[in-house]
Amino acid sequence: MYTKKKYSIRDMVRWTRKETRFFLIFAGIVTVLFEVVELTWLQLPWTPIALVGTAVAFLIGFQNSAAYERQWEARKIWGGIVNNSRTWTMMVRDMINNQHATEGKSSEELKEERRILVHRQVAWLSALRYAMRQGKPWEVQARHKANREWLEMFNLPELNIPLEEELARLMSPEDVAYVMSKKNKANAVMTLQSQHIRRLKDEGLIWEFSFLEMENVLREFFTLQGKSERIKNFPYPRQYATLGYDFVNLFNLLIPFGVVPEFWKIAQELEVTYPGFGGFFVWLAIPFSAIVSWIFNTMQRIGTVGENPFEGSANDIPITTMARGIEIDLREMIDEDQETIPEPHPPVYDVQM
Repeated sequence: MYTKKKYSIRDMVRWTRKETRFFLIFAGIVTVLFEVVELTWLQLPWTPIALVGTAVAFLIGFQNSAAYERQWEARKIWGGIVNNSRTWTMMVRDMINNQHATEGKSSEELKEERRILVHRQVAWLSALRYAMRQGKPWEVQARHKANREWLEMFNLPELNIPLEEELARLMSPEDVAYVMSKKNKANAVMTLQSQHIRRLKDEGLIWEFSFLEMENVLREFFTLQGKSERIKNFPYPRQYATLGYDFVNLFNLLIPFGVVPEFWKIAQELEVTYPGFGGFFVWLAIPFSAIVSWIFNTMQRIGTVGENPFEGSANDIPITTMARGIEIDLREMIDEDQETIPEPHPPVYDVQM
């Protein structure tokens, strides 16, 4: 839902601070048991650990690649929505006229018909983005404490403003009541659009060929809506997501048992050259183990939050910002008063909603 200008290491550490604390504490316990308690049998050879790490790296790479593909597809879909919304408004503006009308309407009446159709298009965008924001059982964004902190900072409109209230500023009370009575709100809005232009065609306010072209645009909206719903409703395969999570945790548990003995060996060699100082080198295994575990864990979490591009994380598709941008463009295209057009959503912490 968002795009961020840049991510700093500080942001990532804050995002993963809970796991980082665990990695440091766990590596510290293993080091104390090995160095202080002298349980030197608490060690594993590097070969099996490296093999596990290699398998985990391939799995994480596959997961991140698949997650990026889902995000990129979602971005292309909403890019298509942007372009077709402008095309729709252009048709509404130029193809609704008295040229073939049996009974002509005044310029104000024609303007009102255009306004209703354009505002209803914005309502469709609202209904669709609200549907994309609804939680699914497999989505994890709102479950993790650190992710919830980001969501609270962003203060997403879809999570704080009822859909009915959003639609009420764009459609008549009768249309709002009709849409809210349906399960698929976006479908209901498109149904009203088709019925409206059919009525205008019957009145001769839209030429029959123009009517067919406008119906084709509505059909394209249905296609884009279906593609967006497909990404939302079809999760990244759970077997890959679950195994990736478990394998990363297993690898992170193994790391200290391979790192600490290696640092201990180096410490023994340094103690010969630097008596009284070299022995302390073994304690550097704690931050080193934590850093390796943090890298693997962070990459796995990036892939996890990227699986579902409409949840609302800082790396998701910014559909709230995009919908507001489309609304501004469409309402300007029909020459609405600038004072009635809403302002763009400002970025929050360099993140677009």
